[in-house]
Amino acid sequence: EGDVLVRNNTRVIPARLFGTKEETGAHVELLLLNHEGDVWECLTGNAKVVKIGTVVSFGDGKLRARCVEIGEKGLRKYEMIYDGIFMEVLEELGNVPLPPYIHAKLDNPERYQTVYAKVEGSAAAPTAGLHFTDEIFAQLKEKGVQIVDVTLHVGLGTFRPMDVDTVEDHQMHSEAYFMSSETADALNLAIAENRRIITVGTTSTRTVEAIYNKYGTFKECSGQTDIFIYPGYTWKAVDCILTNFHLPKSTLIMMICSFASKPLIFKAYEHAIEENYRFFSFGDCMFITNDEKTHTR
Repeated sequence: EGDVLVRNNTRVIPARLFGTKEETGAHVELLLLNHEGDVWECLTGNAKVVKIGTVVSFGDGKLRARCVEIGEKGLRKYEMIYDGIFMEVLEELGNVPLPPYIHAKLDNPERYQTVYAKVEGSAAAPTAGLHFTDEIFAQLKEKGVQIVDVTLHVGLGTFRPMDVDTVEDHQMHSEAYFMSSETADALNLAIAENRRIITVGTTSTRTVEAIYNKYGTFKECSGQTDIFIYPGYTWKAVDCILTNFHLPKSTLIMMICSFASKPLIFKAYEHAIEENYRFFSFGDCMFITNDEKTHTR
């Protein structure tokens, strides 16, 4: 009772597109990440065939993507050319981008959405939220838990593994976030009254910490964050985290080691392996508390 539960209400879009290069017919796959207007940043499969000016066609030309900028590690920016409303075209031509370890076809795309998914924009689900049902939320509210939403559109910053030897050399990819005035007021009051702030998943956690880091308080705001939390970070606002068991070499496991200490988290992973817990998107989860209250607030 009195706890504030923060969840990420982003909704996964059919962000994976399979097309062909108009000049040669070469196959090109795009994963849509974020955008400004009709210019989308995309992770590009077969990126070596895509140069400035290359046009990729999808659905017999219903959607065309002209490359306007070359980035690193398969990232490209494309101007999208289409008739009508872009999200309607994407709904027709795109595919829900499931993680590579899920091989079965997703007959019901809603299975890869949280029950509270609302704001379209993610390339992947905030998977810690998949544990919740409407019934569980009803029980929590009845208990006196306050439930608030933030938005962080999941992209490469969340799911790209580290490929450098030194933590400080890893560059997080920016992801778009939003916090309402209602959520900000609830979190500020919780801090003032020394009540716990509990985040559902690493995306909610990063959003809450990024905003508090930036402003020293919570306020209605939106923007892009590339916050990278790893051991040595001083936590500002979050008291507890509900999260899945994450992949090795991920920025996510570094975040939770920062929160609860590497020895404790590794002990939890040893237990999970011994007991055959399920990992990844539809796997088991853990509830981590920060009993030492190491905040600076």
